[in-house]
Amino acid sequence: MAFDVDKYTATSVSVNWDDLDFEQFRTEPLPESSLRTLRYMADVEYHTVCYTRDLLTTPSHKEKDVSAFMTMWNREEFWHGEALAAVLGVHGITVDYDELKANRLKLGWKDRLDPIKQSVGGKLVGMDFVAVHMAWGAANEWSAITAYNRMAELEENPVLAELLRRIAKQEARHVAFYTSQARDRLAKSKKAQVIARFALKKFWAPVGSSIMEKTEVVHVMNHLMSGAEGRAAARKIDSHIAGLPGMQGLTIVEDSLNGLGVAA
Repeated sequence: MAFDVDKYTATSVSVNWDDLDFEQFRTEPLPESSLRTLRYMADVEYHTVCYTRDLLTTPSHKEKDVSAFMTMWNREEFWHGEALAAVLGVHGITVDYDELKANRLKLGWKDRLDPIKQSVGGKLVGMDFVAVHMAWGAANEWSAITAYNRMAELEENPVLAELLRRIAKQEARHVAFYTSQARDRLAKSKKAQVIARFALKKFWAPVGSSIMEKTEVVHVMNHLMSGAEGRAAARKIDSHIAGLPGMQGLTIVEDSLNGLGVAA
């Protein structure tokens, strides 16, 4: 079933948390390990604007539906960051833009070169780049919705669990868009399948790996994806990715966990 971009843009709203009792966290604070994971998630959500910046230099921005989606996607991801930052704030952890900017500056030339690399890659690949972008986005969004749902399952605090489920519900629409686009575009181009498969197999890593310290990536992956249940969730993501045209047999999520030394 095709994704209705017009309906999505018309119904896109910021995630709501006004009705949730965040004051409960003052008497029942979250454990340090959970706060560390939430901070990682918040930083990744706030960094979405940089991903959008990079992709605006590629053929993707010329596609009407993709451009419309990315605009609302970027907005919704920002509000996900705001919601998580509000939870952290009650715990005395401040997430401010000066610190986020400082973290991006630490990336140095990598951050400055990313838009150039995306632009050059887009020109070399042509319109098949959009299919690769959609397949990559699908992998990332499947990972994101899994992470939020896993955190909701693991966390005993019902207020946090409800917030995370609300965020995951919005992420589900992001998954639907990327998957629908990737499936249609990959089915039409063997070249796109080859390039997307190569890119995912060789370069994909857990969301946030390119901007966060490896120690933080390892912590989050161990927190959310370790053990039998975590690995089952990882395999489910891989099965979704492998279901896209030309992606059969890919196990990029579990391969990444193995590379990070995450316990099975």
